[in-house]
Amino acid sequence: MRRKARERLRRFWDQFAGSDQVLILINADPDAIASAMAVKRLLWRKVAGITIAHINIIQRPDNLTMMRLLGVRAVHLDTIDPDRFQRKVLIDSQPDHNEAFGPFRYDVIIDHHPDSRPRAGFVDIRPGYGATASMMTEYLRAAQIKPSAKLATGLFHAIKTDTRNFERGTLNEDVIAFQYLFRYANIPLARRIEQADLQIGFLAFFRKAIQARRFRKGRMFAHLGRVPNPDVCVLVADFFMRVETVTWSIVSGIYDQQLVVILRNDGIRKNAGNLACSSFGEFGSAGGRKTMARAELALSAVGEAVDYSNGKRLTNWLINRVEQRTWTSRDGKPQK
Repeated sequence: MRRKARERLRRFWDQFAGSDQVLILINADPDAIASAMAVKRLLWRKVAGITIAHINIIQRPDNLTMMRLLGVRAVHLDTIDPDRFQRKVLIDSQPDHNEAFGPFRYDVIIDHHPDSRPRAGFVDIRPGYGATASMMTEYLRAAQIKPSAKLATGLFHAIKTDTRNFERGTLNEDVIAFQYLFRYANIPLARRIEQADLQIGFLAFFRKAIQARRFRKGRMFAHLGRVPNPDVCVLVADFFMRVETVTWSIVSGIYDQQLVVILRNDGIRKNAGNLACSSFGEFGSAGGRKTMARAELALSAVGEAVDYSNGKRLTNWLINRVEQRTWTSRDGKPQK
């Protein structure tokens, strides 16, 4: 294992020369941010310069807090000229994951998502891993680089986030990386990042959700109207799952000409992904995992079925769409 890690590191370093300006491209989330930090550390004093560029608008409070507290400097891709960089690195993504990644030729691609067979001078894709941060920790160890407290904290937080505290599919390698990083991470700092998921403006939507909630047979429904960020729906849906009698939480909001529907459940003989697809798939993209799912429906499609400007009517429509479906678990038995 150590020999393979050292060989990967050697092939990674072989892609760069001392005069190179390097561009690291990410779709910014905790795993991508921390992994980009690790790449930057691996290339320290080995290249002329390194820039981290994100393709998305960073709005989530935890991501903004992570970058601020860990001192991560990054720019939006639209604000720079990519042609001035001799080498390009894509981390925690692959070129077909977003059209913004498509135009470039990459020298390095490192990712843990399903392999779409991208081309680059060096490609390291390991879909079994729970986080790219676990892979990058192996690179640091192969290079015999002891991570700084901020780097270790970022990688530590990324593994926790992408594995959802190891509730999602992971490998033993993720656990090993996590245990290693625990030695060097600043745990109170990691906790501050993890808990920074609320903006002051989001609080009004919790009040609205509580006032508009509909509770039926263990299922909590709430429509928030227009929201400044779809993450508000995620936060409210997770909040409702903390209520002792709630087994399903279904929260919706309108954002950027779409109706966003977030589904959560307690994981007992339920499948949120299947329910999202069967209830809303005909109106847009829908799917997810056993305990969490998401649907993004074009308002133009929803508008043919219901007056989405009327919150009560829309909530009734959502309830009917959900309850008319047969909720089946992985063993095929009806869900409750």
